[in-house]
Amino acid sequence: MGKFNKILIANRGEIAVRIIRACREMGIKSAVVFSDADHDSLHVKLADESYEIGPAPAEASYLCIDKIIDVAKRIEAEAIHPGYGFLAENPALAEKCESEGIVFIGPPSHCMAKAKPKNRARELMRMINIPVTPGFDEAVKDGSPKEIDKAREIASALGYPVIVKPSGGGGGIGIMKVNNDKELVTSIEKTERRGKSAFGTSYFYIEKFIDNVKHIEFQVLADRHGNVIHLGERDCSIQRRFQKLIEEAPCPLMTPFWRMKMGAAAIDVALALEYVGALTVEFFYLPEERKFYFNEINCRLQVEHGITEAITGIDIVKEQIRIAQGEELAIGQDEIKFLGHALECRINAEDARRNFLPSPGKITKLHLPHGPGIRVDEGIYEGYSIPYYYDSLIMKVISFGKERLEAISRMKRALQELTLEGPKTTVPFHLVALEEESFLRGDYTTDLANTENLWHKIRAR
Repeated sequence: MGKFNKILIANRGEIAVRIIRACREMGIKSAVVFSDADHDSLHVKLADESYEIGPAPAEASYLCIDKIIDVAKRIEAEAIHPGYGFLAENPALAEKCESEGIVFIGPPSHCMAKAKPKNRARELMRMINIPVTPGFDEAVKDGSPKEIDKAREIASALGYPVIVKPSGGGGGIGIMKVNNDKELVTSIEKTERRGKSAFGTSYFYIEKFIDNVKHIEFQVLADRHGNVIHLGERDCSIQRRFQKLIEEAPCPLMTPFWRMKMGAAAIDVALALEYVGALTVEFFYLPEERKFYFNEINCRLQVEHGITEAITGIDIVKEQIRIAQGEELAIGQDEIKFLGHALECRINAEDARRNFLPSPGKITKLHLPHGPGIRVDEGIYEGYSIPYYYDSLIMKVISFGKERLEAISRMKRALQELTLEGPKTTVPFHLVALEEESFLRGDYTTDLANTENLWHKIRAR
């Protein structure tokens, strides 16, 4: 296939910037698309080429496959990198790329179709004997009276509380916890609307809500030559409204035995999908009960990929590009070494003291932290106005240390150095969460961000 000369990045914000930087280091030209709300975005300023594709709403711009393909053909880009979110897990984009002779930097459409919609992946797990979170594999199409009745029957059979999850994407977007029949209809309306705007489909499915667990995901890489490896696990248990806020690698409670078991399961998933590219397999881990459940598959790059890069020394974005160029993986499973510890704090334009109320607006002052063991992946600059149309993630602060306590102390120092005036951010949450006893012990679960004591400390900070 040969080296790419130009890649079109079909995304925005910090992930588009991350991919631009990888392309530049590899000697590949980068082109980006942007909506009319993003003409001053950092990704537009940094890319070699940029092309406007429509109005601010994602449905009229970033989710328009035909517009993106048209740009790619017009500028003679050999490949499209979808980043994450938007069209990253939409088989229709992969299919269109294949029909137009453009390389999709991700899995082939036929293997993505096995995992999409997301509820279909549950069926696959059962076939290869991987335990699945209790739930129903069949999707509900929309919020019509007939489909709502179907959803009521499913929720009743599972027993409340349940969660309603969009079938089209990931990242916690649109997931709703439902405690009773009355809440179900409202939740369906919100999930349907959010799924359609974020992923282009209104389909959703229902699972039993399981609390007080470790949310663990394994990073997998697979090339076109049958080579499959995993790069270890990430602990993503600190979440608010099912969206991750702090991640770390490795998981502080993971044992070699369970890393082997879950890592093998993740590789089995990739083999069953005939996967090519970067894959993440997510599990719910119950250390005290000595078991785990499959949660979901993400057929794309993950927001938190940087912490895996920190402890393995492997650049996952560059590996995606090399795999798409037809190259073999240069490293085998036995050669993967996990050195040190890494943390990531997602910095969102949200007011942590007001229940994560969105806080778009102009950044009047900005200083990013630096120093040993600190990396910042950002999509902003001083003077930039954060639009309210898109996801609120504006940067990621990543810390690395020889051991966990060093990574934590470096992260706290970096967050204290970070200056961002104008929009409110999630930094107050991070500073409090990093000092919680359960976090410092490493035995925290998905319940950590839901304790009243923690929120009292955040509001008082």
